[in-house]
Amino acid sequence: MTTTFFVNLMAAGLARGTPILFATLGGVVAERSGVMNLGIEGMMLVGAMTAFATARSTGSALAGVLAGIAAAAALGLAYAVVVVYLRADQVVSGLALGFVGTGLSAVMGAPLVEQREATATIPSWEVPGLSSIPVLGEVLFRQNLIVWIGFALVPLCWLLLYRTRWGLAIRAVGEHPSAADSMGVPVYRVRTISMVFAGAMAGLAGASLSLAVTPGWVDGMTAGQGWVAVGLVIFAGWDPFRAAAGAWLFGAIRRLPLDLQAVEGLPLFRNPNLGYFLSMLPYLFVMAAMVAGSQRAMRKRLGAPAALGLPWTRGER
Repeated sequence: MTTTFFVNLMAAGLARGTPILFATLGGVVAERSGVMNLGIEGMMLVGAMTAFATARSTGSALAGVLAGIAAAAALGLAYAVVVVYLRADQVVSGLALGFVGTGLSAVMGAPLVEQREATATIPSWEVPGLSSIPVLGEVLFRQNLIVWIGFALVPLCWLLLYRTRWGLAIRAVGEHPSAADSMGVPVYRVRTISMVFAGAMAGLAGASLSLAVTPGWVDGMTAGQGWVAVGLVIFAGWDPFRAAAGAWLFGAIRRLPLDLQAVEGLPLFRNPNLGYFLSMLPYLFVMAAMVAGSQRAMRKRLGAPAALGLPWTRGER
């Protein structure tokens, strides 16, 4: 019973945490370039709604995923124009983006609410041979394809940031844009592309929710997971591997109350009041990380980009 409990918890944690991982990785790249992204929640909702609607109308999960990515990337581009080129306040603009995305998904997704299931969803995949390995096989090798995409994207994002010229440009722009500009780095372009990438990742996160984790569309289905991603960017210290650890840990903790209620001999966890408290734990953890990260000394210790959230105009020092 104990082994089964932990196997189910870890497997479900990977599946539930992967959408948050996608959004967090996008946030890491955007903020490494100096652009604070508080609109992840809205972009995830637009991506989820667009992916579900497209998959239902075309019968193709791939088309749904691509449509969700494109829709959220378009929002990311619009946000980049406002904060990078027009130099608007990134906190206010990010909050506005979140509200716009939430409202847009609610209005455009209203006809889809009663259609609980999509005609096409992202499938699961068992690796032949490896899936029969006790414990490890059940946790890692019997997962939905989104989990495998997550496994691949974490090292790829790390390589992008720390082993490529483009990653060096992103980090330079986030630390000292004027110095990067003097070295010929196109600051505006780097920040814009980074923000479009963040939007695309938020769209992938939303598509994962509506086509894999909880197939279907419900207004506000992200349930604050975009804000969790914002906090996990800080918790991760702007590092892709730590982002993965935080996202999958959050997914497991979020699943924990449900699994505890099914364990025989623990009637205490069937108490609704205790269940509500346990459900709050992952969110309290993220809030604590955000509060700690808001302190200037802590931000420096965690490795926050020096120019994060600061508008820049060419010629300024």
